[in-house]
Amino acid sequence: MITGREIGVDIVDIRRIRKSYEKYGEKFLRRVLTENEISYCRRKKDMMPSVAARFAAREALSKAMGSGISGGFSWKSVEIANNKHGKPFIRVLDKNLGIPDSSIKLSLSHDGDYAVAVVLLDC
Repeated sequence: MITGREIGVDIVDIRRIRKSYEKYGEKFLRRVLTENEISYCRRKKDMMPSVAARFAAREALSKAMGSGISGGFSWKSVEIANNKHGKPFIRVLDKNLGIPDSSIKLSLSHDGDYAVAVVLLDC
């Protein structure tokens, strides 16, 4: 169980994500994103910055949790969604994590070759 306030940040080279997609295709997307996220990203002119930002969000959350992508936290433990105004938020899918959605704050950005995510975890 996580208690207190923690922060995590991650930056991803979008070119690396693009290469993984070119090499593994749909298998790569389905490994790291939910169906809802894939659908959201496909609506973009270039979906790779959005894919990379969601990848970075998971990494940032795992760092805030202190676990990394392992130890009970997997790519499919959470989903990055957007509210009606477009603001991203993290939806916890794996309730075994013991983290309420409301305790996670998320900021995403991408520009040029990079996507970044910052997570504040306040439990």
